[in-house]
Amino acid sequence: MSKFCPSMMCVDFSKLATELKELEKANVDMLHIDVMDGHFVPNFALGPEDIKAIRDLTDIDYDVHLMLSNPDQFIDLFAALGPKLMYIHAEAPPHLHRTLGNIQAKSIQSGLAINPGTPLSAIEDVLDVTDVILVMSVNPGFAGQKFIPNAFNRIERIIEMIEKQGTNTKIAIDGAISPDVIERLGDKVEYFILARLVYLVKKAPMQRRWKPFAHWAKKKP
Repeated sequence: MSKFCPSMMCVDFSKLATELKELEKANVDMLHIDVMDGHFVPNFALGPEDIKAIRDLTDIDYDVHLMLSNPDQFIDLFAALGPKLMYIHAEAPPHLHRTLGNIQAKSIQSGLAINPGTPLSAIEDVLDVTDVILVMSVNPGFAGQKFIPNAFNRIERIIEMIEKQGTNTKIAIDGAISPDVIERLGDKVEYFILARLVYLVKKAPMQRRWKPFAHWAKKKP
């Protein structure tokens, strides 16, 4: 059953409590929290204090997406904040298999993010320690980019790899996700990261901006 995860990078933190209440009303499944260091990607985003502020205002589960050049240095810090899922990028740690295993050892689901240009061979030998593959359908760092259609092909190839190895790895997708993208991918994807929904909260009530996704939301038990 596909799940919807609005990105908190686009939230107006001066109205954080209000926006989180709206997300609760919309019955979103999980919050997506981007952490950027200005080095691995050319932007800065949320940090530990922001996560604490979110955690103090809602009980919605959340993931953390570590867009950091040295994620090993910060895994303990972010793990202590209680995420359900932690993503790192394939290019970031020197010992990828070990890092993913360390995340799992903390009773957190391990996520591996792959950029549009990341070779799929990078994930082949770490599927056994990867709970979720996050396919980036934009180049990471900024919201508001155009969807890269090759993400569809990459997801099909990843599914083949997962089936061949017989792992329980799930797939997520992040970047310019529209109702058309969700329609095409359907249940092939476990987590849809929806930055656009959070943008629209400033222009319309949550229930109205959630309407394009209601078809899939109704599938939820």
